[in-house]
Amino acid sequence: MRIPRIAALVAGVAAASLALAGCASSDNGGGGGSSSGVVNVAWGEPENPLIPANTNEVNGGQILTNIFAGLVYYKADGSWDYDAAESIESDDYKTWTIKLKPGQTFSDGTPVTSDSFVKAWQWAAADPELLNQWWFIDAIAFEGGTYDGGENTLALNVVDDTTFTVELAAPRADFPVALGYSVFVPLPESFFDDPDAFGDNPVGNGPYKIAEDGWVHGESLKLVPNESYNGPRKAENGGLNFVVYASQDAAYADLLSDNVDVIDTVPVSALATFKDDLGDRAVEQATAVFQSFTMNYNLAHFGDDEEGQLRRAAISHAINRQEITDVIFNGTRTPAEDFTSPVIAGFDPASIEGSDVLKYDPDLAVDLWNQANAISPWDGQFQIAYNADGGHQEWVDATANSIKNTLGIDAVGLPYPDFAGLRTEVNDRTIKSAFRTGWQFDFPSQANILGALYVTGSGSNDADYSNPEFDDLFRQGLASPTLEEQNEYFNQAQGVLFKDLPAIPLWYGAVTTGYSTLVDNVEFGWDSWPILYQITKAE
Repeated sequence: MRIPRIAALVAGVAAASLALAGCASSDNGGGGGSSSGVVNVAWGEPENPLIPANTNEVNGGQILTNIFAGLVYYKADGSWDYDAAESIESDDYKTWTIKLKPGQTFSDGTPVTSDSFVKAWQWAAADPELLNQWWFIDAIAFEGGTYDGGENTLALNVVDDTTFTVELAAPRADFPVALGYSVFVPLPESFFDDPDAFGDNPVGNGPYKIAEDGWVHGESLKLVPNESYNGPRKAENGGLNFVVYASQDAAYADLLSDNVDVIDTVPVSALATFKDDLGDRAVEQATAVFQSFTMNYNLAHFGDDEEGQLRRAAISHAINRQEITDVIFNGTRTPAEDFTSPVIAGFDPASIEGSDVLKYDPDLAVDLWNQANAISPWDGQFQIAYNADGGHQEWVDATANSIKNTLGIDAVGLPYPDFAGLRTEVNDRTIKSAFRTGWQFDFPSQANILGALYVTGSGSNDADYSNPEFDDLFRQGLASPTLEEQNEYFNQAQGVLFKDLPAIPLWYGAVTTGYSTLVDNVEFGWDSWPILYQITKAE
C-alpha cells in the first residue's frame, strides 16, 4: 500500500511457515467497551473515495481497516487470526474452502453472507480501471481471472450462506495470509446500488462505523463503535476522530499539547528530541516500510535501453544512504539492501545478485554517467518530486544534493502541495520527473511488495516496468509450497530488479512516533498503523 508520509511501522514476527493452511492462533484479542473517550488521530485526506477495490494508499486504507472485517486480521507481530472467517482450508493449496462465522451483519443491519464476499470480489475483478483489480488477476491469480472479465470473472462458488469455495490458477500456500488486506472485505447490497455514493459513506462490518455526517472533507472523519460487530477487534474506546493535518510539524505540536492522541510519525525536525519530549510515550522500533524513488520509463534519458540502465545505476551509486539516514533521520532509518524489508520472512540481500548497486561509489557513479553521456548527452535538471505535506523535503533535498555533488549535475527536489496532487500526475503518467515512492506492506510476505510494484500491469507499478523474466520468477515463487522455495525464487527475481532498477531503493522505515498523556494501551502494528480499537481513553 502506498505511503503518503514517512510511515511508522512496528516490526512483527512476519516469518510464519507457508506449509500449513489455517495456522492462525486462537487468541481473540480485546473484549471491548472499557472506555468511552474518543481517540483523536492525525490523518491525511484519502486519495480516492473509500471503495476497497480502489484504495491503495494509507489514509484511505486506515479507515477501511477499522470499518470492515475481512476473513482474517493481522496482529501486532504480523501473525494472523480469523475475523469474519471460521476456517480457511485446502488440501492442495489451489482449491480453498472458506467458512464464515454465522450471524454476522453489516452496520446497516443486513446480513454478511458468502455472497457478500463473492459478489464484491467479482465486481472488483471485472474492472481493470480499479487500482486494486490486479489483486484478483495477477497478485493472487484466481482461476478464470482476466483483465476484461464480466460478472463471473473468478472461479468462486457459493455453497451456502456461510460457505464458499475459491479456485486459484496455481497452488499458493500463503493464500490465507493475503486475505487480511482490505481489498478482500465483503460489501453490502447497498454498494452495488450506487458505488459512488457508497465511497463517500461506506457501510462496513468491522469494529467501527462512520458517524452521521462524520466525514468533512479536508478536515476530519469520525468513526463510532459498531454495536453489531462481534469479532475479535471490539472497540475499547468511544470512537475515533481522524483529523487532517497539513504538516507533520503541526500534528506533533498538537501531540505535545494533548490536542491529538496519536500521530503516524515524528517530523524530521523533532527526531533528535522526541524521546526527551515524550518520555515513555515515545516509540522507536524497526519497520517493514520500504522507501524509494521511481523514474517512469517514459522519462527522457531513463528509458528501457542501455542509456537508461547506465543512468539508473549511476544515480543509485551516487546516493550516500548511510550519511542521509544518520544525519537527516538521526539514525532511525536503515539503508536499503534489497527491494523488501528486514522484518519480512526471506530477507537475505547477500544472496541477491546485483545488490551492490546500492553501495555509495562516487567514482563508479561518474564512470557510468559518462558512459551514458557517450550514448546521448545529458542536459537539463534532475528532479525528485515529493508531496510537501508529508515531511519529505529534508531527505529529498539531501538525496538530490548527494546526486548533484557526485555527478556534477543540477539535481533538486520538486515539491507538490499534497499527496493527492502528486499521485494524480503519477497515475495519469503526466509527471515529467523522478518521484518519491514508498511501500507499507499489506500482508507479511515478500510477494506483496514485489508483485504490487513490479509485476507487469500491476496496479501500483508506477514505472510501467515489464520484464518477462521477473514475472516468471515471481509466479514460480508464488506456486512454491514452502517459504524456503518461495524466497529462493523471489531473490532471483530481485536480481532482475537490480539489473533494471525500475525504482531506486533508499532505506527501510522505522516507527518514530508517540502518543498523548490521555490514552493507554497504545500499540503500533507490524503494518505501521496504531491498533486503534484497543486504545483506551477516559471521557
